[in-house]
Amino acid sequence: MSRELFQELRALLMERLDLARELSDEEILEEIDELILGRMREYCLSLKEKVQLRQELFHSVRKLDVLQELIEDETVTEIMVNGPDAIFVERAGKLKKWDKTFTSGEKLEDVIQQIVGKCNRVVNESMPIVDARLDNGARVNAVIRPVALNGPILTIRRFPDTPITMEKLISLGSLPPECAEFLAALVRARYSMVIGGGTGSGKTTFLGALSNYIPPDERLITIEDNAELKIQGIANLVRLEAKMANMEGATSITIRDLIKTALRMRPDRIIVGEVRGGEAVDMLQALICTI
Repeated sequence: MSRELFQELRALLMERLDLARELSDEEILEEIDELILGRMREYCLSLKEKVQLRQELFHSVRKLDVLQELIEDETVTEIMVNGPDAIFVERAGKLKKWDKTFTSGEKLEDVIQQIVGKCNRVVNESMPIVDARLDNGARVNAVIRPVALNGPILTIRRFPDTPITMEKLISLGSLPPECAEFLAALVRARYSMVIGGGTGSGKTTFLGALSNYIPPDERLITIEDNAELKIQGIANLVRLEAKMANMEGATSITIRDLIKTALRMRPDRIIVGEVRGGEAVDMLQALICTI
């Protein structure tokens, strides 16, 4: 299947769709099926190619275009888009260039705007860097012009659908059972802990595994720049997420703001996902007050 055919059908599809109203997935698929059937006589496509073309056209309109296939692939842990023509994928810790590309830089920008818009965030020339997340909890970072010189840059870190437990980490050899037992005792005793490490070293995964030791009858408040922690078994759970300022004049809500308000919400525990700036002072002050 040629990219020229895909681009031709996508252009026709966008002309036929009534974008003035909210379309259902079924309506979009019906239009795609009519387009493909109308081109059957001009192009000799196998059944497999027709199914693939139908899926790609649908993903380009409703989902994340060529990235949707990677988002749904559980073996993919990281997706790195270096402009519309260079997509790299990480599987099992190894990077490899993907053979598919975006049709244009504008389409890649559309995908970025779609992602950040769902998180009520803004990215433009005035604010060219943004952090967001996907519906499945994957972490997203996007950088556009004028900061990104070779086109829009999009990085997506995909977390396992099933949270990794401490037992799984032990089986993988990440830490010995004795260390896990010691950490479990510290968590149950409400010791304050700081988890640090390099990019991609597993800080969030390890924190999620540690949270399984929190007694289920406690009140837990999580504070994150982008909500990605998967806390299991805590009924009294409050999740707070920072918010950027937007073009409508709404002010930003920072990690510092959330830490201060969380202290007034009668928490048994507070988990701060990331500490990178002035919020470190507030967190240390909160720790001192509890000693």
